[in-house]
Amino acid sequence: MADKDLGHTIMTAAEAEEEAALPRSGAVHTDPDAPAGAEGRPLPKELARRALAKKSPAEWAYDRVILYIRNFEEQLDSAHEVAMGFTGSDAGILRIEGVGFYEPDIITFYGRDEDGARTQLIQHVSQLNVILRAIPTSTTEEPARRIGFQLTSGWMGGDAGDGSA
Repeated sequence: MADKDLGHTIMTAAEAEEEAALPRSGAVHTDPDAPAGAEGRPLPKELARRALAKKSPAEWAYDRVILYIRNFEEQLDSAHEVAMGFTGSDAGILRIEGVGFYEPDIITFYGRDEDGARTQLIQHVSQLNVILRAIPTSTTEEPARRIGFQLTSGWMGGDAGDGSA
């Protein structure tokens, strides 16, 4: 239990470790019916087990980008899937097929552009700007791909990656 002593919070070692493992986040929307953002959702249990201080900026950016992709995909209908637009560029979009990181500070996005050409974006975490876009599926015969859940296959737990079955 945390106590106040002369304006300072005193915590047990377990409380301090738990606080260090939990990121702070938040979002405000002008539309009261706006869908919940990734900021308002709890971290999957596997991500919350490892303290933020033990993750490189690249690994932490990778985890959060996947959380945003998953949250975005949950709001899509079956005729659309997620793609990434490039900020500050007219390079078009990248249909996301993979995301990676290279410690300490590189994030990589793999996919295809509008013409189907293989595309890879390699970006320093300090320059990370991602626009997620809903685009029509590439074919009407196949269901929309949900890459966010495929990307979380390394996280422990069920299909949601949060420990639920």
